[in-house]
Amino acid sequence: MTKDMTTGSPVKLILCFSIPLLIGNIFQQFYSMVDTIIVGRFLGVNVLAAVGSTGSLSFLVIGFVQGLSAGFSVLVSQRFGANDEYGVKKATSSAIILSVIMAIIITAVSLILVDPLLNLMNTPQDIITDASSYISVIFIGVFATFFYNIISSILRALGDSKTPLYFLIVSSILNIILDLVFIVNFSMGVAGAAYATVISQGIAGLLCLIYTSRKFTILKLKREHFKLDSEYIKQHLKIGLPMAIQFSIIAIGTIIIQTAVNAFGSTVVAANTAASKVEQLVMQPPISFGITMATYCAQNLGAGNIDRIKEGVKKCAIINIILGIFAGFILIFFGSGFTNLFVSDSNPEVIAFAQQYLSTVGIFFIPLSLIFIYRNALQGMGYTLVPMLSGIYELLARSIAAFTLPSMIGYLGVCFAGPIAWIAAAVPLVFSYYNKINKLSNPCDEYYAKTSN
Repeated sequence: MTKDMTTGSPVKLILCFSIPLLIGNIFQQFYSMVDTIIVGRFLGVNVLAAVGSTGSLSFLVIGFVQGLSAGFSVLVSQRFGANDEYGVKKATSSAIILSVIMAIIITAVSLILVDPLLNLMNTPQDIITDASSYISVIFIGVFATFFYNIISSILRALGDSKTPLYFLIVSSILNIILDLVFIVNFSMGVAGAAYATVISQGIAGLLCLIYTSRKFTILKLKREHFKLDSEYIKQHLKIGLPMAIQFSIIAIGTIIIQTAVNAFGSTVVAANTAASKVEQLVMQPPISFGITMATYCAQNLGAGNIDRIKEGVKKCAIINIILGIFAGFILIFFGSGFTNLFVSDSNPEVIAFAQQYLSTVGIFFIPLSLIFIYRNALQGMGYTLVPMLSGIYELLARSIAAFTLPSMIGYLGVCFAGPIAWIAAAVPLVFSYYNKINKLSNPCDEYYAKTSN
């Protein structure tokens, strides 16, 4: 069911929206972790390293898809906040058309670039074949990823974070079953894990589509709604492309980090893979509240409720600071216990390198948590330039650190690259948000006047 976030207690609305989103994100991370655990325990450390070495490439493409999907949903959310039902339908149909076109392009380009990029990243020769097999299947499944992400993003734009959760839970359980069947029973190797992920996400998207077409009247589209409207296409691309590019810029930074990690050999690659999975898991609460800000700010901007945006962002930032402190505590003191899940023989070198990474990044989770709030708030209000630029600052900082620090302090230099990048991204986002929100608070502001009409 849709949820209007323009009235009522901001904190209550934010919590009610964020909790299902958090559960869904945890499940998504859970079945990603299950992939890694099953691969590590049944196929060995080298295959685990192969899967891990593709993580940054996967993020480059899947992150682009997620950025587009989230960007395409912003206009839907703004029209919903303005009580414009026809506008919601037109924004939704335009988003679907663009998603199909972009899925075709992204799939073709990503498959062509798989092997060149793996070689460019200095992927160790003992894992490059498995790495190519795994990531190629993931890229073939871009349609399934786009399918689920665009539908779930539109539902969240309407204030419904529960429906995508229900089908994601089904998908997670199915993914575990298929992992075991494909890898253990059918001996499909690393490609089996990729097939399990793609099939599971495709089914989640299909279930979402069937349910929403029957239950959401506002999303019942007719042929007339699919008539191309250049203004809607323009607005979608104006918001969606910078958000997608921002995701990809961040992903390029992770590719650079992965290249630096690859230089240390398969053991460090495996350790970094396991540590990254643990890091992603504890990051989900601040990520979830950040995503909530995009919908909350978009709806309230559509309704012209600038003071509600200020109140919601302030309180959500406080929540995320608390969550960042708690997440860092978990990584520093309990990280090695989680890492043990991924390694069948409790390899002491893998555990040690993984804990070194987790202890380093855990100290800097507060700036990371703030990035999620202010970046999504700006994007929800339609300001995509500074979030994209912050991604460039993050990329530059990460690249400089990755190219210089490892030669001086070894793997610890790789560990510090992320935190340095987070600080470089957080500072401009915070300043930009307060600059924009102060301008919008002025009734004479031209943008505010247009939005209120």
